[in-house]
Amino acid sequence: MTQRLTVGKLIERLKDSLELEVLGPAVGLDREITSPEASSPGLVLAGYINRFPYQRIQVLGETEITYLQSLDAAQRAAHLDQFFSFPIPCAFITKALEPPEPFMRLAEEAGVAIIRSRLKTAEFYRLIKPFLTDQFAPVTTMHGSLADVYGVGLFFTGKSGIGKSECVLDLVERGHRLVADDLVFVSRRGNDVLIGRGHELQRHFMEIRGVGLLDIPAIFGIHAVRQQKRLEVVVVLEEWDANAPVDRTGLDVQTIDILGVQIPKITVHLNPGKNITVIAEVIAMNHLLRYYRGYDSATAFNERLMGQMRRKSDVQRYLQEDDE
Repeated sequence: MTQRLTVGKLIERLKDSLELEVLGPAVGLDREITSPEASSPGLVLAGYINRFPYQRIQVLGETEITYLQSLDAAQRAAHLDQFFSFPIPCAFITKALEPPEPFMRLAEEAGVAIIRSRLKTAEFYRLIKPFLTDQFAPVTTMHGSLADVYGVGLFFTGKSGIGKSECVLDLVERGHRLVADDLVFVSRRGNDVLIGRGHELQRHFMEIRGVGLLDIPAIFGIHAVRQQKRLEVVVVLEEWDANAPVDRTGLDVQTIDILGVQIPKITVHLNPGKNITVIAEVIAMNHLLRYYRGYDSATAFNERLMGQMRRKSDVQRYLQEDDE
C-alpha cells in the first residue's frame, strides 16, 4: 500500500522547503506522480527520445535552460514540442531561471504544471528525493507497541490484553522511549530497512486497561518519545504453556517477514513473576552484540562446549593409544 501523490499535494507539502512557485496558469495540478524518481530530461531536449523516463518528475537546471536558449527558435520549438508530447507529471526549473519561449505556451497546451524553485539543482535533488522515497515506500499497519530500547527498535506483539502496552510503559519509566502504541505504521526504506511510526491522531498516547489514556510526553517529558524508529526485533508475547516448544539456547534464530524484509523474532512466554521489562532490555543488548559487534552468546557457548568435547576426546584417544 502506497499513498497517492498528485502534483498539487507535492507543491503544498514542499512549497516552503523547496521555495516553490507555480509559473503560468495552474494546470496539471491534479496529475498523479507515479514514480519515486526525479531526473533531468537530458538528451530528450536534443531530440533523442529513446529510453526517456517520462513517468518521472522532470528537473531542468541551468545546463538545460542554457542549452535551450542556445538553439534557434525553430529547433527549440521542435524539441520542446517533442518533450511535452510525453505524459510527464510536471517539470521543475531550478535557480529561479526563466524558461525560454515557447516553453510555457507548450506546457500549458499539454496541461503540464511548471514549478520554479529558487534552490540550486543539487540542493533541490537533495531535498526532494527523500520525500519521494518516503511517499512511495511500501506501507503496512501492525497491531502492537514500538519502543526504542538502547537504540534498538523493539516491536511488541501478541494477543489483545496480554500486556504489550504495560511492558512498554515500564520501559519508558526506566528511561527508554515510546514510538507508537496499539497501531503502528511500518514502511520499507530501500531493500532491508523498516521504519515504524504512530498514527497522527493517537501518536504518543497509550491506553492502559483500568487506567485509561495516558499522554506520555506530558507525564514523562518530551525525551520519553520519538517520532519514528527503525524496527529491528519483533518480540512476541505469549501466555505460558508447559507443553509449548521453547528455544532454550538461542541457536535457532527465528525470523518474521514484514514487507519482504526478514526481521529477528523472539517469543517470550509469560508467567507470574517474570520480569518482562528486564528481558526486553536484554533482548536489545543481545541484538546490539550480535549485529553490531558480531558476537553471538549462543554461538560462543556452543563453540566453547564443542571445544571442551574435542579436548576430552583427544585425551581419551591419547590414553587409549598409551595403553597399547
